[in-house]
Parts: sequence; structure tokens; C-alpha cells
Amino acid sequence: MAKIVSSWNDWDPLKRVIVGRCDNSVIPPEEPATSEKVPVDSEMRGIWGLRPLETVERGNECLENLVKILEDRGVVVDRPTPLQWNQAIGTPDFRNDSMMTCMPPRDILLTIGNEIMAAANSFRCRYFEYLAYWPLMEEYFEQDPDFKWTQAPRPRLTDRSYKHNYFDEKITLEERLVRTANKDFVTTEVEPMWDAADVMRMGKDLFIQHGLTTNRAAMDWFQR
Repeated sequence: MAKIVSSWNDWDPLKRVIVGRCDNSVIPPEEPATSEKVPVDSEMRGIWGLRPLETVERGNECLENLVKILEDRGVVVDRPTPLQWNQAIGTPDFRNDSMMTCMPPRDILLTIGNEIMAAANSFRCRYFEYLAYWPLMEEYFEQDPDFKWTQAPRPRLTDRSYKHNYFDEKITLEERLVRTANKDFVTTEVEPMWDAADVMRMGKDLFIQHGLTTNRAAMDWFQR
């Protein structure tokens, strides 16, 4: 049977990769973890819903060009299965009016050797984003006997996971920079939360960035 999953760093010759899709992408509604992503003076503040079709098509065109470049160099390219992102989701702890996208797989999946782990994202709108990649995980699991398919502990994302009024519009840029220097971000430390893109792999050593999407509890979880 084939060896499909084996990657320890970000610079070895690329043989196989997942490239995302922009289909059905949504500008998500404001939630505790997302406000910093939209500048205070942006026209996008308070606006959410399906992204304009022209931007989705343009994004997909860019991704298709990337796929062609990779395939022309002999790289096997896999693609996720988009969901209908413009639908409400809920758990016993929260409700969100939409999801977001499956454009950036690197935010959701972390590959360490022969293991692919789904991340513990801090955005409520991304809680079920991993489902777009599950058909691929099922395929790898069936075809590669050494493949480890894992899921980090799912955060509950209750109000306790965030600092309230952290993104008050009265806070100046200088004050925000001071907060950043002091490692004071919107997420609290009540549970591990992290984006896979905040993790750089160097063999068995992981360099993890603490910021708006990854907290120190996540670093502690990885270290243990």
C-alpha cells in the first residue's frame, strides 16, 4: 500500500499537497475572536454574508493557477470538498450565523511526520471547517496503513475563552502595540486554542507563535 503522509518540515522537496477552494466563501459575522481581523475604519465592519461571486471566482482562478504550477512539476494535488458555509452552526455552548471557507488548509491541518492533526481553532465560525478535509483523510486512512489521523482536543469556545471588549474602538494603535508586546491577546488561557498555521515544523521540534489565534495553553498542551 502507498505511503501518502510523511512530512517533517516546510522545506523538503514537495511531493503531495492539499490546495484549498474558495467555493461558497463567507465573510463571517463578528464574534469575540475575529474583530481584530477587520480594521476599525474598514467598510467591512458589521458586514457579513456570502463573498461577492467575482472575488470567489478570482480566488479560485488563483488557486487553479497554483495547482497547475505544482502539477507541472510533478506534485500530486488534492482538494477539499467545500461545504455550504453560509449556514448557521451551533453547539451546546455557542451559536454562529455562518461558517467561513476552506481556502487555507494550513490553518486547519498540521502534518507531523505520518500524522495529520486537525487544529483547535479559536474562531467559532471555523468550528466545523475540518469537515471539508474529512473525505481526503478517509482516503489517506484507507490507502496508507501508517497514516495517523488525529484531532486535537476541541475547545468549547464559551465566553470564558475570550476577553470581553478587548477590541474596544477607543483603544489607540499605540495601546494595541503595547498589548501585543506584553503578549496580551483576545484569547484567555482556560483551554488550548491554536491555528495550525501558527506552528512551524523542524523535525520533532515545533516553533509555535503566540498571538490572536493561538494561546499559551496550546503551547503547554503541545509540550506535554
